[in-house]
Amino acid sequence: MKKYIFLAGTLLLVNCLIAQSKPYNVVFDLTSKDTVDHQMVVKWLNGISKDDPTAKLEVVFYAQSLDMVTKGKSVVAEEVEQLAKNKNIAFRVCEVAMAKQKIEKGQLLNGVETVPDGIYEIVLKQREGYGYIKAAR
Repeated sequence: MKKYIFLAGTLLLVNCLIAQSKPYNVVFDLTSKDTVDHQMVVKWLNGISKDDPTAKLEVVFYAQSLDMVTKGKSVVAEEVEQLAKNKNIAFRVCEVAMAKQKIEKGQLLNGVETVPDGIYEIVLKQREGYGYIKAAR
């Protein structure tokens, strides 16, 4: 619990500092199957987008995290679909991970997109100036 409080405080501080100087753009790297991590990411996205509606946020899924955005498996399906309606929030799934787990695009929640390679997507976002957060406990 202390880790969450510290992380939330750090994110708020970073939000204040970035809001004063540069756009708030963040790419979240999610590889965890743990539903607590999935709920944590949703909480962060909601909080940041409320604090700074112009913030551009992207969550990249690969490895074991695909349940968060798969129909019938996600414990945060409604929240993800609602957040995906925000033009400044993107959910992107690695097609390599999808192939390994035999998940097809039609199984993804509404508003979730795919990218050829999740790690490469994260690198591209960092080159564009996005901050990087590894979403795990």
